[in-house]
Amino acid sequence: MSAHPSSGGALEAVDVFDRSGTGSSKWAMAGVERHPGRIALGLADMDLPGPAVVAEALTARMGHPALGYTVCDPRGRELVADWYRARHDVPVDPDWVLLLPFGPRTAVRLLLEALRDRVRGPVLLPTPEYGGFTPTCRAAGMPFEEVPLALEPDGYRLPLARFAERPLGAVLLSSPHNPTARVWQRSEIRALAETAAAAQGVLISDEVHADLTHPGHPHPVAVAAAGDLARATVTLNSVGKTFNTTGLPSAFALVPDPGLRARLVEVMAGYGLWEGGLFTQVAQRAALEHGGPWLDGLLAFLVGNRDLAVGALQRAAAGAVPSPPQASFLLWLDATALGLPATGARELLLERCGLELQDGSGFGPAGRGFLRLNYALPRPLLVAALDRLAALAGSGR
Repeated sequence: MSAHPSSGGALEAVDVFDRSGTGSSKWAMAGVERHPGRIALGLADMDLPGPAVVAEALTARMGHPALGYTVCDPRGRELVADWYRARHDVPVDPDWVLLLPFGPRTAVRLLLEALRDRVRGPVLLPTPEYGGFTPTCRAAGMPFEEVPLALEPDGYRLPLARFAERPLGAVLLSSPHNPTARVWQRSEIRALAETAAAAQGVLISDEVHADLTHPGHPHPVAVAAAGDLARATVTLNSVGKTFNTTGLPSAFALVPDPGLRARLVEVMAGYGLWEGGLFTQVAQRAALEHGGPWLDGLLAFLVGNRDLAVGALQRAAAGAVPSPPQASFLLWLDATALGLPATGARELLLERCGLELQDGSGFGPAGRGFLRLNYALPRPLLVAALDRLAALAGSGR
């Protein structure tokens, strides 16, 4: 078996992917050292081998003994623009691009600081929503309000009218959505951009799952969906989720407004941060230049895992999957449909099944009673986890 599969078929051949001794946060959260046999399905990184081209590029750079200060990759902006053109059919001006040596959450934090003296009104964010947004708003000294998403028979929807009727300084959104893996419609993103622009605010779209959309669900890149209102948007992305390199913090931002772009660079400099980053740039260049074929194979594999997981859970418990995933490798589950209580479901799953999922309450008040499952793992391990969940659902509590 190849250590670095490059196609969906090769990934299907991965029976075991051992992360012992790597300091994996995901498996540490599951407590596997003390409790062998547990399966970690919580934190959003993949238990799958990454692309060989990234590992080879990092190894080659390590061959040089000097690891000192480095300039920003002179082709980095063009590589990002080329990626958006090739993968999303979206034109991006390279001048909009900032190459960041930290992760998207830090980018959000610094963006909010850059906006603090410019906007009036709170940050609006949906709930359930990525749990890092709330403490980031607090750290930036920005007031915020949570706007509950609408759960309809076919899944979650953005309550656009509720955003439009509130004063705001910014809208903060994960797109595709974390935790539900919903792909928002282009019209929804345009409407949020209109709301932000009308309030002289900004739509900040965290799109770290954007390159992992499933067939039939094209992703509306915020800067393109906004059209003539692009200056009222900031689009954040990273190779981390896409290419399984989250341990090398990096991101890139599309900031069409030159004033905001300059202000963000100024804020970064105040913290001793500049564009670039040694190993982050090496990994990003390799991924964007050569990672497309590997990504195509990964997506085929993830869709297979998605269909397996959704089918098994819907058969085991009606209503277990209230919003079928359309992107990424995340599955949003109704804990009560599985026979678990609305509070403490994560701990009971660990105790009864040896499965570690993310508690939905970490995604805001509307996440109470839900669980998030990460299905990006070898198929035999996923089957074992699904069997345990099905047995729990069929046990009648």
